[in-house]
Amino acid sequence: MPRVLVTPAVLREQAGPYRETLDAAGFEVVYPPEGLALSDPTTLIGQLQGIDAVLASTEPYNREVLSAAKLRVISRNGIGYDSIDVLAATELRIPVAITPGVNMPSVAEHTIAMMLAVAHGFPARDKLARSGSWAVRPILPRLAGRTLGIVGIGAIGKAVVPLAIGLGLEVIAHDPAPDCDFATRLGVRLCSMDELLARADVVSLHLPCTPETPDTVNADMLAKMKPGAILVNTSRGGLVDEDALVEVLRSGHLAAAALDVFKAEPLPADSPLAQLENVLLSPHMAGADRESLTGMSIMAAQSIVELHAGGWPEGRIVNPSIRDGWKW
Repeated sequence: MPRVLVTPAVLREQAGPYRETLDAAGFEVVYPPEGLALSDPTTLIGQLQGIDAVLASTEPYNREVLSAAKLRVISRNGIGYDSIDVLAATELRIPVAITPGVNMPSVAEHTIAMMLAVAHGFPARDKLARSGSWAVRPILPRLAGRTLGIVGIGAIGKAVVPLAIGLGLEVIAHDPAPDCDFATRLGVRLCSMDELLARADVVSLHLPCTPETPDTVNADMLAKMKPGAILVNTSRGGLVDEDALVEVLRSGHLAAAALDVFKAEPLPADSPLAQLENVLLSPHMAGADRESLTGMSIMAAQSIVELHAGGWPEGRIVNPSIRDGWKW
């Protein structure tokens, strides 16, 4: 009986459609002990012994881990895979599956929620209300009529567009390979990165994090942003040079930032980002509403079952070059 390790904490010992999918296909489902730090590669290696497939969270599947395990598939409970060494997985002929499309509405809503919050002075206004001293209440400009710049107009970036337009925002976007038909239909003006940074009152990141994109948002890019602008990141923490971001937030060049993702997760309590009053923080939950969690876990389980049965989950495997000749 093949064994599947299920690592997302939200699924631990939880019944549901994903578990039913694996049980019906004859898999033995295994969960790591509660509280175990799978972010430690040595600990993760220990949990992967005797495991054939993993329904994975964001724990690190680096070359050391993959070489020490005997996995047939890694199926991510989500769309990001920057915690997986895809090159090493490809060399070891381990398919890496993701769950595209399932959490788009959740991330889009979360993006808009964080943008609205910081544009209206949160979390500072919450602290002010709780303080009992309302003598000084700064007045901020309204968001309607201002410009949202979307960096990366893929599936999630596209999902943000109609929500932003509904709020009365002008939407501009930059993408190295844009969907021009989509942009034309919704009235999104495509532009260069420099123009987006100079014009946007809010810059929202919707890019993958790859070996080519760490610190895409660096000191140079932040300096080019419109003074008083807001940065929103519900994509990947590795995209942002956090030290440079702290500097422009402290200096006042940027008005605020709204961040759901970070280089180190959980965010260290002593991080300078956690000390700034013009930063709104969220614990990497943009894609985690109830509907998306159910949908992602089902799709992740289905990918494992399909691969075991000799199939190939079209559109879900990030290293399809291993398909020819691959078998469980």
